[in-house]
Amino acid sequence: MIPVAKPWIGEAEADAVRGPLLSGWVTQGPEVAAFEAEFAAYVGAPYACAVSNCTAALHLALRAVGVGAGDEVITVSHSFIATANAVRYCGGTPVFVDIQPDTFNMNPALIERAITLRTRAILCVHQMGMPCDVARIVEVAGRYGLPVVEDAACAAGSEMLWNDQWERIGKPHGDIACFSFHPRKLLTTGDGGMLTTRNADWDQQFRLWRQHSMGVPDTVRHGANQVIFETYDELGYNYRLTDLQAAVGRQQLRRLPEIVARRRERVERYRRLLAGIPGLELPVEPVWARSNWQSFCVRLPADTDQRQVMQTLLDMGVSTRRGIMCAHRERAYATEPWSCGASEHGCGCPAGHCARLTESERAQEQTIILPLFHQLTDGEQELVAQALRRACAARAVAV
Repeated sequence: MIPVAKPWIGEAEADAVRGPLLSGWVTQGPEVAAFEAEFAAYVGAPYACAVSNCTAALHLALRAVGVGAGDEVITVSHSFIATANAVRYCGGTPVFVDIQPDTFNMNPALIERAITLRTRAILCVHQMGMPCDVARIVEVAGRYGLPVVEDAACAAGSEMLWNDQWERIGKPHGDIACFSFHPRKLLTTGDGGMLTTRNADWDQQFRLWRQHSMGVPDTVRHGANQVIFETYDELGYNYRLTDLQAAVGRQQLRRLPEIVARRRERVERYRRLLAGIPGLELPVEPVWARSNWQSFCVRLPADTDQRQVMQTLLDMGVSTRRGIMCAHRERAYATEPWSCGASEHGCGCPAGHCARLTESERAQEQTIILPLFHQLTDGEQELVAQALRRACAARAVAV
């Protein structure tokens, strides 16, 4: 069976864990600090703070920019549910705007109409590693004095053209960028996350919050010549990354350029193999973007049964995933508050559908994610293409 994704982990990562494992310092410590410094240097950010996962990073980012009870955050429904959940963790309400059908990213033209007096921030997503149009989003945000948080969960290694220079996602180009190191991502630590920012005060706040808001870091306490009692002056969280994970992350970061280059080569081969399948739409990469291709998402021909195509591929030994979910269609958000910005009293659409989110819903229903990982072979790609061609042909005969 060809999986959808597979992390590229080897002996270097296994060897790297031995140091912190045998040192006795296995929780947040020197390896985390080194990982943070190396990640900041890689993306070109002044500050980077490691946390337990990207959801935690999003939570801290939104709290730092001031999102609280009753506030609204403009974001997309078409994303993993953690994006919307992080807004709710702060007591805010996600206001969903629709996506662009070609890149699957937030449509900047729809942001302004969703802004109200309660809007506190914009939370954009670099979906599946494809950079969103941050330049236009930041321009709109700037006119209203709103901070921009980038959900860059999938985007480690992606780049965008910024002021005529190619820059890595995470510099950041908004105010804070949040990354995931889940095994589905190019760079993995098993699980983990990172916040990058240019704001020194926010970086210090992240470091305080991630460790229960402990007034004296454990590194200081353990190295002190005098007894020190720590204090806890505000609510904090247990959002720490371990030194074991960070040791893996440092090795993965060294591999990242090679991983991105390999994925880009595999994507070009997919384009050649899948060319000519009637009605199949391949993903679009804007001229100002260089995706890390965390996922390769194709839009199926019109009137295609998504589930049947996926089953046909599965029967031929190819795993796929449906298009990215929409949070507003999940049962959790039948009771959790959200808005599409239509009015204070809702849009009046039936449950599971929203007239203002049609592109998001179409993307979920009409797209599938094909296998893409570093070790994917030519033969495996040919099998994927053959299976997809057969599934689409069967659809044409049925129609």
